[in-house]
Amino acid sequence: MALPVHAAGRVECNSLPSKILSRSVPYCIVLPASFDADKSRKFPILYDFHGLGDNEQFFVHSGLWNLVEDLRDKKQLKDFLIATPDADASFYINSRDGKNRYEDFLLQEFFPSIEKRYRAAPGRANRAISGVSMGGYGALHLAFRHPQLFVAVSAHSAALVDKLPSFLGASSSGSPRSRVLGGVFGNPPDPVFWDRNSPIAIARTANLAGLKIYFDCGDQDDYGFDAGAIVLDRVLTSRHIPHEFHIYPGHHNPSYFAEHLPASLQFHSRLFP
Repeated sequence: MALPVHAAGRVECNSLPSKILSRSVPYCIVLPASFDADKSRKFPILYDFHGLGDNEQFFVHSGLWNLVEDLRDKKQLKDFLIATPDADASFYINSRDGKNRYEDFLLQEFFPSIEKRYRAAPGRANRAISGVSMGGYGALHLAFRHPQLFVAVSAHSAALVDKLPSFLGASSSGSPRSRVLGGVFGNPPDPVFWDRNSPIAIARTANLAGLKIYFDCGDQDDYGFDAGAIVLDRVLTSRHIPHEFHIYPGHHNPSYFAEHLPASLQFHSRLFP
């Protein structure tokens, strides 16, 4: 007697030519089994952003894809698409010098192209965004700046820094942190530009009505991002903006992300139609 075989999803990796960035941008997309089984069906989509030093394949090489499959097997996740673009060290924003307009690429090229190619269901209710570390910064930045585009945003250990100079320390322009940030925020990083793009600063005035928000961070985050997360929590609380926030035991590392990623995936799954 043949046992029923579970139809597995798959990951497709490709690249998208970008006029805005003058190059092709690699991406991967996690497709549920039903994507191939029903060619007429349209799906909600979650954009998930990798951290610094990682790439578009972070769902594949980290084992997160297996986690998604397991959650689906257990009926703990609805069927939705998960798209992961390669962002290098862009922080998912337009750089201060205007040379790397990554946010423009996402809004004008990546989102529309991916949603057309992979049968994404239209409208805000079917689109959400998430990320870890640098990707968490990017997800919160984008969702807070363009809340009309997303039903929800989540972030794990987002690169949240309330005051840039204190983060960089005394020798700002030569520090490793400054070099990492330099290509995006100026070298030495420009505090005014930093504040203008900071999810914390944007959250102080943005109209976030209807946007569902989840974020967490480890209590021993190696970059002190837990302090930034606490500031963001206070800003949202002071404005009476509903959100879910947790400080959990842990550092800034893959094991922390893997442990808590199911929470954000299930958060988004519950909100999708």
